[in-house]
Amino acid sequence: MQIEKIGDTIFENIKHVDEEGREYWLARELYKVLKYTEYTKFVPVINKAIKTCENSNNNVLDHFAHVSEMVMIGSKTSRKIQDYKLSRYACYLIAMNGDSRKEVIALAQTYFAVKTRLQEISEKEYSELTEDEKRLFQRNLIKKGNKILNRNASNRGVKNIDKFTNAGYKGLYNGETAADIFKRKSLRYREDILDNMGSSELIANLFRIDQTNQKLQNDNVLGEKSSCDTHYIVGKEVRNTISKLGGTMPEDLPTPSKSLTEIDKYKEKPIDKN
Repeated sequence: MQIEKIGDTIFENIKHVDEEGREYWLARELYKVLKYTEYTKFVPVINKAIKTCENSNNNVLDHFAHVSEMVMIGSKTSRKIQDYKLSRYACYLIAMNGDSRKEVIALAQTYFAVKTRLQEISEKEYSELTEDEKRLFQRNLIKKGNKILNRNASNRGVKNIDKFTNAGYKGLYNGETAADIFKRKSLRYREDILDNMGSSELIANLFRIDQTNQKLQNDNVLGEKSSCDTHYIVGKEVRNTISKLGGTMPEDLPTPSKSLTEIDKYKEKPIDKN
């Protein structure tokens, strides 16, 4: 099972689209799917997500819109209830702030994280890309994500970025460092391991990067050791999620025959018309 397909059914089934073609989810439907027994127990999670949205300098009203509706509570009796229209990003923040002990929360984190990233192009456009095009797209997202993550880690006291990066790889790859992955893939001198991953493996790493960045911020992690430990734990949790959902472990995914460096060079090479 590929990570980008995880959760499609249960979360797509409760997705709405407004008259302008914008997708949204209703909080009173989402809480049931996320297996909260009462909406009142779900509200604190929404409030935490709103706070995270504010701290990220996003306009809260763009992602958490108050709505109300009349519902029947008895014979000829109705009352107004409050709800939220949630953007995909809002759902992602809710999943990040939810009860991580629930397997469905991990499912939601994966689904909404990946789908939020893919909003830079339409889902239809992405589905029509070739495997190599998907690799190039995901690799570009990882470059952006790593830049943000490394800056975030440095601001929290991390001096040895290589050590910090390897902590995440060790969690996701069952103890393997970047050097171990390089050796297992039989790469040539100075080749980049990320340039030699398929789209599914890149997505697993993108999820690791994104979740680590969020956790460093949400938990206000400080110091190199704590930051490295956090990166390892997140990598391990991503691995556990893949395992629980019957996915292929990242080290068991095939290495593509061409690196992205080769593909980029090929794409840029002018066509010989002679």
